[in-house]
Amino acid sequence: MKSAVENLTPTRVKLTVDVTADELKPSIEKAYTTIGSQVQIPGFRKGKVPAKLIEQRFGRAAVIQEAVNEALPELYTNAIVENDVKVLGQPEVDITEFPLEDGAGLSFTAEVDIRPEITLPAFDTLEVEVEPIEVSDADIDERIAELRERFGTLESVERKAKKGDFVTIDLSATIDGNEIDAVSGVSYEIGSGTMLDGLDEALTGLKAGEETTFTSPLAGGEHEGENAECTVKVESVKVRELPELDDEFAQLASSFDTIDELKADLRGEVERTKRFEQGVQARDKVLEVLLEQLDIPVPESIVTEEVTNQLEGENRLDDDEHRAEVTESTRQQVATQLLLDEIVEKHEIQVGQDELIEYLIMSAQQYGMDPNTFAQALDAQGQVPAIMGEVARRKALATVLESATVKDTAGNVVDLNAAVDTGEDEAQAADAADGENATPVASEDADAEAADKPAKKAAAKKTTTKKAATKKTATKKVAAPAEAADADSADADSADAAEKPAKKAAAKKTAAKKTATKTAAKKTAAKKTAKKAADGE
Repeated sequence: MKSAVENLTPTRVKLTVDVTADELKPSIEKAYTTIGSQVQIPGFRKGKVPAKLIEQRFGRAAVIQEAVNEALPELYTNAIVENDVKVLGQPEVDITEFPLEDGAGLSFTAEVDIRPEITLPAFDTLEVEVEPIEVSDADIDERIAELRERFGTLESVERKAKKGDFVTIDLSATIDGNEIDAVSGVSYEIGSGTMLDGLDEALTGLKAGEETTFTSPLAGGEHEGENAECTVKVESVKVRELPELDDEFAQLASSFDTIDELKADLRGEVERTKRFEQGVQARDKVLEVLLEQLDIPVPESIVTEEVTNQLEGENRLDDDEHRAEVTESTRQQVATQLLLDEIVEKHEIQVGQDELIEYLIMSAQQYGMDPNTFAQALDAQGQVPAIMGEVARRKALATVLESATVKDTAGNVVDLNAAVDTGEDEAQAADAADGENATPVASEDADAEAADKPAKKAAAKKTTTKKAATKKTATKKVAAPAEAADADSADADSADAAEKPAKKAAAKKTAAKKTATKTAAKKTAAKKTAKKAADGE
């Protein structure tokens, strides 16, 4: 087999492949066997039909088409290996010589996107600047306030409900006089906005025993988006009573005996969180500097495909302004992945089993799934190679950060190793860093997606407040009063989209044997006649 490669653009090549008749002969013989096993001809058992009879019945073109379809993937694979082509995505195959005559060979071309050549700079020449770590009294007060709310109690009051109050309500929704569903005894914090639009306004000013109606669009179920007539009745109005900020509270909320000890621990916790965030900032800036220096060309076909898939999923194909935004972010994501893949290859970065397992466990926790179930789901979807690639890219970025110089705005050199904690400290840092993973060397940026934040529920569904983003401090694992726990409401953490296993990577490397699909060859070969096939179409 002879093959040659022609560079069309920095991100696309054209392979030309010529195969002799002798090299194609095994595939032709196999084609006769395949067709013979699929047809029933009187007087012959399946698989025992002579080759000449198959040609007489179905024509040589059908046999050659079957042979080409069977051989093309391997021929294409051999060509890209021989020419050391780093392919991205599916090729466009065109058969230029179809071996209809005895002794004729096969010729085809394949255009495919490739990873561009990237000349990496010396990482020790990179220097970035980040914000210094400053822990203020306001930071400590914020953490203290969160703890007090967690251990607060709800007390009934005899007055009109207002913002910040906790009410127990009965709620129902009807459309055209038909009740969609109803819930009762639901605890809700007025002003939290975690249920129906208009509910906060409807509840404000009501006393226990009073009810009112309002109109709201439903946010779930078969009637999603439809306006419903909602009736809400207040069963009780309560306020949160916060515990006194003293040693007794410190003993209740933590393992410490005094409030001063608790505050000191919280100060250390805040510092660790900010150190982690500083590491994330360094990561982002190092990537930004690299991308600015290298100006990496990106395969436009891959960008277009990714953008179209996203807009179709959002049902916003005609939104030109949004398309421009998505296109720019997608191009940045693809360039980042191409860069990290180049670092993985040049530095021969490998992913160990322990590293893969650690990543899977962390990701499973973010999605609220059992790690074994999560791993099985990934395997069933064929996502494990993509996950390993993601872990390798993390390690690639860690390699860059180890060599780069990071300083804060005061000129102090930042030790990024101090930004990576283990155990509960690491989990706390990840929790406080708004969904970033528990390492400052995560993969390229992507739009964050809520991991645990419920959408506004229709009145027909059970109302659930947003889960509190629990900060892992030295607090005891003591259950707060039940009613307060039900009413706690805070935004849940978000998970990095680049780690989402169901999401296809913008520039995922396709396995070579899968790139030359039989469909591509069949589509081309089917257009050939018994006359000539030189023009391919």
